[in-house]
Amino acid sequence: MTQLDDLSAYLIAGRVSSTLPEGRRNETEVRTVPQGIADGEEAERLGFRNVFLSERWNLKEAAVVLGAVGARTERVGLATGLVSPARRHVLHMAAFGATMHAAFGPRFILGLGRGDSAYLRHEGLRTAGFDGICDYVDILRKLWRGEKVSYDGPAGRYEGIKLGDVYDGPAPQVWYGTFGMPRAAAAVARAFDGVILPPMMTPEATAGSVARLRKACEQIDRDPASLRVVQCVVTAPDLGDEETRTLAHARAVTYLQAQQYGDALTAVNGWDPGPVHRLRTALEEVRQQAGDELVDTAFHRRELLEPARLVPDSWMDDSCAFGSASDCVTALGSYRDAGADEVATYGSTPGQNAALARLWAETKEPAISSV
Repeated sequence: MTQLDDLSAYLIAGRVSSTLPEGRRNETEVRTVPQGIADGEEAERLGFRNVFLSERWNLKEAAVVLGAVGARTERVGLATGLVSPARRHVLHMAAFGATMHAAFGPRFILGLGRGDSAYLRHEGLRTAGFDGICDYVDILRKLWRGEKVSYDGPAGRYEGIKLGDVYDGPAPQVWYGTFGMPRAAAAVARAFDGVILPPMMTPEATAGSVARLRKACEQIDRDPASLRVVQCVVTAPDLGDEETRTLAHARAVTYLQAQQYGDALTAVNGWDPGPVHRLRTALEEVRQQAGDELVDTAFHRRELLEPARLVPDSWMDDSCAFGSASDCVTALGSYRDAGADEVATYGSTPGQNAALARLWAETKEPAISSV
C-alpha cells in the first residue's frame, strides 16, 4: 500500500440519510452513515492521509462517526472538518479529543470553525469571536496537559475545571477552518496547528490565503512551515454530468445562499456578486415554503439542481476538479502549486477517487512513502 502524504478525503459531505431510497441515479445522490464509515475504511486502503468529517446535528454527530471509522482503521488520520466551539462545552470537546487518542492512537485532528451565523441560529447558538476561539483552544491544550483551569472571558466562565484522567501522549492537533482573511490569519498564527481552506476556492484564492497565513506567522516570529494548510476541492473524476453538477453546482447553492459564508466565498474568489444576488432572490420563495432559514438544512443537493443552473459554470470549472482522473490530478496539482501542503477530495467518495489517488501517487513522487 502507498501512503499519500498530501492527499486526504472528506467523508459523506453534506446531508446524509438513514436509509437509501429506491432508484438512486448515482452513488452520491444519497449517502448513509454506514456508507460514510465504510468510506473511511476505503480511504485508508487507498492510502489517503486523513479523513475529514463535518458535523451536523442530525445524523452526523462527529464523535460517533469518527469513532466508528477509527475502530475499523489503523493509520488514517481522523479529523473533524469542522465543529464549532459553540456546539460543545470545552470539557466535552477536550474529552472528545483525549478519548479519540486513547482509543485509536494519536491520529485525531480537531478541526474548529466559527460557523456561519445562519447555521448556528438554526441550532440556537451564536458565532464565536476570534479572541474567544483562541482562548478556547488555549483552554483545551491546558486540559489535555492535565492542568486545572479557571477562566472568565470571551470563551466562557470556568472555575477549576480539569479532565482528571488524561491521555499519556501527544495532544491532538487543532486546526481552523477559514478563508484565510487577515483577522482570521492572525488568529490562526496565534493559536492553531493547521488550516482547512473550504471547497470552491480557486487556486488564485488559495495562493492569496496561503500568503496571508504565512505572513501572519512571520509577524509573530512563528515559522510559517509549522502551519499545515489543507485545501478542500470538489472532485468528480469520470462522473456523469448530473452527478457532477449535484456535487458542485448544487453544493454551491447551499454555500452561496448563506449570507456570511456566501459573501466570503464570493469575495475571496473575486466573483461578481450579481449571480449570487439573483440566486438568493430565486431561493427566497423556496426557502419560505420550506419554512427554513437555510436551503442546506431543508433540502438535499439532488433537490437543488434547478436553482443550481444560476451558478455560473465558469465558477465551478475554475474552483473544482472535473473530467478524467488525470484532469483532476492536474487540477489538484494547481492547489499544491498555490502553496497548499495538502489537498482533500470533497463531495465524491474515496472509492470514486481511487484512480485519481493512484495517479497522484505516480505523479507526486516526492510526496509519497511506502508502508
